[in-house]
Amino acid sequence: MEFSIVSLSQRLATEADAYRFLEELRWGDQPVCPHCGSVRPPYFLTPKNGGRKTRTGAVSERRVWKCADCRKQFSVLTGTVFHGTKIPVRKWVFVIFEMCSSKNGVAAREIERKYDLTPKAAWFMLHRLREAMKRDPIAGLLSGRVVADESYYGGKPSNRHGHKRGKGGQGQTDKTPIIALVSRETGEVRSRAVPDVTGENLARVLGEELDAEATHLHTDSARHYGPIGRGFASHEAVNHDAGEYVRGDVTTNHAEGYFSQLKRSLDGTHHHVSRAHLDRYLAEFDYRYSTRKASDTERMQRLGQQVAGKRLRYRDAR
Repeated sequence: MEFSIVSLSQRLATEADAYRFLEELRWGDQPVCPHCGSVRPPYFLTPKNGGRKTRTGAVSERRVWKCADCRKQFSVLTGTVFHGTKIPVRKWVFVIFEMCSSKNGVAAREIERKYDLTPKAAWFMLHRLREAMKRDPIAGLLSGRVVADESYYGGKPSNRHGHKRGKGGQGQTDKTPIIALVSRETGEVRSRAVPDVTGENLARVLGEELDAEATHLHTDSARHYGPIGRGFASHEAVNHDAGEYVRGDVTTNHAEGYFSQLKRSLDGTHHHVSRAHLDRYLAEFDYRYSTRKASDTERMQRLGQQVAGKRLRYRDAR
């Protein structure tokens, strides 16, 4: 079934419905204990008639389980990016859908207005979802035909007030370099912000992400790639200075298309992203680009499988 805002609002009539929906995304039909990993059917502690009284006398619709092995209690939020949240799960589900369905991303200020949240809560909420969108640290290396290119994000020093231009002046820039690697075989992209574009930095990033012996590297004619390319199965480059953008099967258009979408979104939706948080936004756009051929529902379901083990505290997000 394909989801939309309308169908989700009909399905998630109560907070308990939202818990059930999130349980389906994370576990499917069988809850798994986040404490010990047990798959034995746990005990359902929440009253069947819905809701249970807390110590303060309030009624909570939180669905709670008790592990049959370690005997610890847990819910679908335990050990995930939602852990400890005070925001209703219904709001979380709607925001997840918006993050997965909005091609240009969604701004924290928009989430604040639409879902009646404080600015800090909306900002932190989106960063927690970006944390879930990060690829698994043990993800394999890319191989086959891989496009590598770099671009720069940030405003021009010449557009700033005189006292803010600093040493960059008119001739230099302090924009943040971003390196993107796009697999021609799978369509996956991996991007990263780096201090500056040097042969050493490029070699380090490519060495950490690519299987050199099985990778056919496609780049532009930037001088940094010449020595680096000799370590791969093959290396071919197009010469942009000579007006060459495609030669046979060799092109960097895939990476440039990714950068085009990224910059439109950062400028048009978020307006400004600090260097300190840029990598989190890159994780979001990497996830959305890598799943661009999936439907919004499939993208949302995949994200539901990635929320565990990625808890982010506010003090770490600032």
